[in-house]
Amino acid sequence: MPDATDSDSDSDGLTVGQVSARLGVTVRALHHWDEIGLARPSLRTVAGYRLYTAGDLQRLHRVVVYREIGLGLDGIRAVLDDSAADVPGALREQRAQVTERIDRLQRLGTGLDRMIDAHERGLLLTAEQQASVFGPDWKPEWPTEARRRYGDTAQWRQYAELSAGRGPEEWQAVADAVAGLDRALGDAMDAGVRPGSPEANRLVERHREVFASCFPLTRQMQVCLARMYEDDPGFAAHYDGVRAGLAAWFRQIVDASARAHGIDPDTATWDQGLQTALRRPPPASSANTLGQ
Repeated sequence: MPDATDSDSDSDGLTVGQVSARLGVTVRALHHWDEIGLARPSLRTVAGYRLYTAGDLQRLHRVVVYREIGLGLDGIRAVLDDSAADVPGALREQRAQVTERIDRLQRLGTGLDRMIDAHERGLLLTAEQQASVFGPDWKPEWPTEARRRYGDTAQWRQYAELSAGRGPEEWQAVADAVAGLDRALGDAMDAGVRPGSPEANRLVERHREVFASCFPLTRQMQVCLARMYEDDPGFAAHYDGVRAGLAAWFRQIVDASARAHGIDPDTATWDQGLQTALRRPPPASSANTLGQ
């Protein structure tokens, strides 16, 4: 069916273009409502163009209002044409749906805020919460230092995304897992567990499982971490504080495990390990921090 332009308007009605501009709806929508019988123009020009009367315009106004509050076209038709329709009930149902959507969007907004904070801060705990979870030796500036050192890495992004979903209880579980691993390492060294033995290899795997809660940790990357644990004064102090010489012993058991899997610890690099990690799916669980 042809449509009239503004110059084709009749004094008894408005053209499709005029109604579209007045109501802020598309010409295509007006055509569709006409085709399904929801809001049809009552008049035609001599040339057969659509013209909307004042009564048509009133109905269109109601269609637009009900569409704006989220009613579907079938629901709008029932409200407008079904004398038995429970209009207040339909509106209450729609109001409940709107409220649910608002709540969902607010939760999404809160989640986005936490994600942003986690990328910028890493650890979303107050200084008091950090001290409670990680103990009196924990320094609140460590997360900031970790962000400075690792903030431009893929691992930091993975860590931040996991951190965004953690509260004090989840971090307590992380701290307990790390402390339990430290004790197990110290006890094994005291017991004379030798690098390359089944028990030593199990501890190496346990370390990977605990650490993989932040990001996928390949064997090459683990070799690099063990090297850092021994060479970096801060990490060495932590492990040697658990048992004297533990940092060096841990590096030995990691190197032995790596060799058993065909990796030369002397040539392993973080980038080599990262390339391997990127070919694997992310871990399903989480636990541990990038810093001490």
